[in-house]
Amino acid sequence: NLVYRPWGSYETLSNRPGYQVKHIVVNAGASISLQLHQKRTEHWTSLKGVALVTCGDREFELHPNESTYIPMGAKHRLTNTSNEPIEIIAIS
Repeated sequence: NLVYRPWGSYETLSNRPGYQVKHIVVNAGASISLQLHQKRTEHWTSLKGVALVTCGDREFELHPNESTYIPMGAKHRLTNTSNEPIEIIAIS
């Protein structure tokens, strides 16, 4: 089921013991809030568009077919600075 947020939407593709897979869409000019997780890591893979990723004290672009690792306890955010929606798969 699709869940709408002010920044875009997400859909949980799989939710099993030990892992969860989400398809996330971030609207043009929008950003997911700065957050951290104490009990899980995340892996993000870009499907469409260029995302600006904040992870700890690093900030970098994530292009289609690239992925990044978000360590447990790291403050992180996904920002869309473009004019088109971006899409990622997030595994946690």
